[in-house]
Amino acid sequence: MTNPTARPGERVAAARERKLAARLAAALERPAAQQPEWPDPARARAVAGRLRTAPPVVAPAETARLSERLAAVARGQAFLLQSGDCAETFAEATEPHQRANLGLLARMALVLGRAAGLPVVPVARMAGQYAKPRSRPLDADGLPAYRGDIVHSAEPTAAARTPDPDRMLLAHAHAVRTMALVRLVGAEHAADPRELHTGIRAHAGRTPGGERFLPAGGPPGEVFVSHEMLLLDYETAQLRPAPPSGGPEPMLASPLAHFLWIGERTRGFDDAHLAVAELLANPIGVKIGPGTTPEQAAEYVHRLDPHGVPGRLTLISRMGHTRVREVLPSIVEKVTATGHKVIWQCDPMHGNSRTTADGRKTREVDHVLDEITGFFEVHRALGTNPGGLHLEATGEDVTECLGGPGRLGEQDLPARYRTACDPRLNEEQAMALAFTVAALLADGTAPTTHPASGAGDRHDR
Repeated sequence: MTNPTARPGERVAAARERKLAARLAAALERPAAQQPEWPDPARARAVAGRLRTAPPVVAPAETARLSERLAAVARGQAFLLQSGDCAETFAEATEPHQRANLGLLARMALVLGRAAGLPVVPVARMAGQYAKPRSRPLDADGLPAYRGDIVHSAEPTAAARTPDPDRMLLAHAHAVRTMALVRLVGAEHAADPRELHTGIRAHAGRTPGGERFLPAGGPPGEVFVSHEMLLLDYETAQLRPAPPSGGPEPMLASPLAHFLWIGERTRGFDDAHLAVAELLANPIGVKIGPGTTPEQAAEYVHRLDPHGVPGRLTLISRMGHTRVREVLPSIVEKVTATGHKVIWQCDPMHGNSRTTADGRKTREVDHVLDEITGFFEVHRALGTNPGGLHLEATGEDVTECLGGPGRLGEQDLPARYRTACDPRLNEEQAMALAFTVAALLADGTAPTTHPASGAGDRHDR
């Protein structure tokens, strides 16, 4: 009931909140894929109630600044670099691990920025990347598939794999601490970028022509955080009215991340994830795979960017290196014809996974680079803007992807295979990739033999 003693402004705000609550409730009535079955739904609702009053992970002013920078990316005036763990875990929510990932992101951004002659917008897969979609409900041992630390433990027992809603509170607490570290490390890099430059020089010496892309200036700037909008009980608990934007409908703001994306498995037009994303003021991404039609891509644009705001929507192509040149052109042409200024971003990781004989998922650096090259080729042929990269990479010396300067083969994978889900590029592989992409940005060409791969991988010999 409306409060008759409320001031006019208060009544308008209350009506706005009621409308948003009704729209959110309607969105959540739609089918939602990839959600856990909580053993105690009442407990899950109680946890969501506690999350509503928890502190925000990010600040509205930060999200607004990211939106401004992404508008520049959409206009071809900046480049977007997104990188981090496939899945964050509570065990690796440590300062050394997170500093390693942030340092790698900054070094790659500096190299790419020098090559492109443009500002680079660094966005970490961090402070919320705790949930993962899975292709099958059971793993190879017949246990419930691991869906991320926010849902349950990766420990291979039935008890550990039982969904536990209290883990949402743990995830949120880790995210708040992680975001505090992101701000601190960004300030340290701004005050003294010499350590970043030293690390870049070390990798440049291993890459033919790498000296061309040694940066001369400071760090790439403010680092933003992102994650996949997957676990809806978590994602919707803290939504709040966004400041009025001048649009015809009020919107909701997520204080859990600056940027959120919808994955390949949850992007159905009738699904709850897309309906919730339509309500958000945050910049939004959508992963599009080789099964996406041009008409579907255009529908995402109309649904998620109804007012034609540059950079509001990022289309993240993850086609696989054998399909990108075939599938992407017609999608780009169809979306370009809408007149909307979206960001075109390449995820060269998820379309290039395979499983080894001993059951480990891996990716070949050559295939990753080939998809990036194809992505650039498509956009340059069409006169559109290849606006960014979306990588799974860590600043630590893991052995999860094949190839690279160390020529890692399948026999090397067990040494330091630590990912909780999908394989990540290690520091050496990621920096070699950055120098190769730098050549694409600077020259519009790609080497016939990628310097990140060497003459050949040991597992091919």
